[in-house]
Amino acid sequence: MRRLAGKSWCAVLAACCLGAAAHAAEHVTLRNGFDLFCDHRETYGDKVRLYVDAANSSYLEVDASDIVSDERVDLAKPVAPEAPKSATAVDEKLSDADLRPMLAKAGTAYNLDADLLASVVREESAGHPRAVSRAGAQGLMQLMPGTASDLGVADSFVPGENIQGGTAYLDWLLRRYNDNLLLALAAYNAGPAAVDHWHGIPPYRETRAYVARVIHEYNRRYALRHQTELRSSATR
Repeated sequence: MRRLAGKSWCAVLAACCLGAAAHAAEHVTLRNGFDLFCDHRETYGDKVRLYVDAANSSYLEVDASDIVSDERVDLAKPVAPEAPKSATAVDEKLSDADLRPMLAKAGTAYNLDADLLASVVREESAGHPRAVSRAGAQGLMQLMPGTASDLGVADSFVPGENIQGGTAYLDWLLRRYNDNLLLALAAYNAGPAAVDHWHGIPPYRETRAYVARVIHEYNRRYALRHQTELRSSATR
């Protein structure tokens, strides 16, 4: 059901990689146009291994000549939006179990991986349905009031509505950028105008760190799911 197939999917799963969110990652651009994030690299002759995490558990091996540029990206820990003080008990942080059915429903509706949506929710609001940013973005996927209205979201503080709206917006961005997940995430954070102006991920520290953190969380969830599937298959 994953729609992220082809070039952008390969780029993300092959090397959308980062270590713990408290250190710098490496943003690597390859000759084929892929933008990759990795924790660190090692060189073996004319080959370079781009590692997914600090534990060296997975890596992508490329020719050294295929790397055309690289830069360090600071993964400073994000500051989660604050929830209004009037929030009641039912508005407290939602667990993965609470979120899963809503994410699965939205993912099915837009043919997107629920783990990707979960990663965006974690970065945007840390699971707080009544989170509000300084700029006024609201809810689990931090929709601006105008965007929410355009998407038909009546109340951004209703978890299901917010997730449906945020997923619809992310889907629109993916279609706009030909399923390039990195550009879609950059636009989700900085706006499509910024991505179009810079013809890629804008050189904003906040946006680059945002993209890196979402991809890191997505990779973590994907790897965990893959390991669970392997263990399940081994016990059959």
